[in-house]
Amino acid sequence: MDGGRVTIRDVAARAGVSIATVSNVFSGNKPVNADLRARVLKAAEELAYQVDRAASQLRSGQGRVVGVLVPDLDDIFFTSLISQLEVLAEKDGYDILVASSRDDLGLEQSRLRTLLAWRPSGLIAVPCSDGVPGVLRNEIGRLPIVFADRVPPEGSLVDTVAIDNRKAGEIAARHLLAKGHGEILIAASSLGISPIRERVAGACELIRAKIHREPSVVELGSNADRGAATFQNWLERNPQPSAVIALTNVTTLSTLSALARLRVDIPDPVSVIGFDDYPWMSARKTGLTAIRQPIAEIAAVAWGRLRARMSGDKAPPEHSVLQASLQARDSVRDLAAIAADGGDAGGPDPLPNPERPITAPKAVH
Repeated sequence: MDGGRVTIRDVAARAGVSIATVSNVFSGNKPVNADLRARVLKAAEELAYQVDRAASQLRSGQGRVVGVLVPDLDDIFFTSLISQLEVLAEKDGYDILVASSRDDLGLEQSRLRTLLAWRPSGLIAVPCSDGVPGVLRNEIGRLPIVFADRVPPEGSLVDTVAIDNRKAGEIAARHLLAKGHGEILIAASSLGISPIRERVAGACELIRAKIHREPSVVELGSNADRGAATFQNWLERNPQPSAVIALTNVTTLSTLSALARLRVDIPDPVSVIGFDDYPWMSARKTGLTAIRQPIAEIAAVAWGRLRARMSGDKAPPEHSVLQASLQARDSVRDLAAIAADGGDAGGPDPLPNPERPITAPKAVH
């Protein structure tokens, strides 16, 4: 062992157990009692032993690596999802390989080929479009695959997990309507993605049904800085809304940045509902009302389905739909209460250079 690499044999000798016991501790193939497991882990730590995953896979013929593909590592929703999956995978003795498509179809194909070259035991993917990535079409039925968050609207041949996006849009709109808001603007990322279309549809349908008014919709993209510039430009050329629903955490940042640049306060004159509830949203001077996605539950369901498939489950695909919830804070002004008290709950003053409002979705490329 002097000067050489520490082997599983060295760990077994230090712990006073068999090589098979050490192997089972690190592979998870067979249960090991707590005392023996503790001795093995202590010996491994003392010897600075590192598991050779590649060699283990070759010996056993079974990989202990899972691929995870997301559209954007700058998006905290996806990094939070990866973090949750990493913890779950580690508990089951798996490592994960992470790749980002940067919301680019061509790069998505390349990243998937790279992940598949590692011969993973399974794959959890958040596609960057509504369709099944071409590289994966031939893998369906051979490789355990779960789609998360962005689910093909026509259904899927693999297990899927997502929130009820239409309901999430309704929840946000219902809260604003209950607070007396009528001039509502919806800040979307891209209407080319089915979850966003569903959120927009849920909010718009409820608003039309309740107050017979068409809300404005503006697309801001998936980059916070560019989205802020786009939103600022929109605000400078249109009447100021009384409230904004931001449909992703990135468009939430874009919305807040644009309003800050124009020195528009929250919630008076403009109320805001964000999406994805993170600690910074409650750490603000004015806490942000937000739609909370159950990220831990999304990860748990996705991992549970993948784990079942990797263990041989051949049942038909399951499509899990989870529910979002509203976290109410102080970023929504109660215009209904002000009106009931006899105060002025009229619309806010327009921003400079107002033009005719845009009432149909505006694509931004």
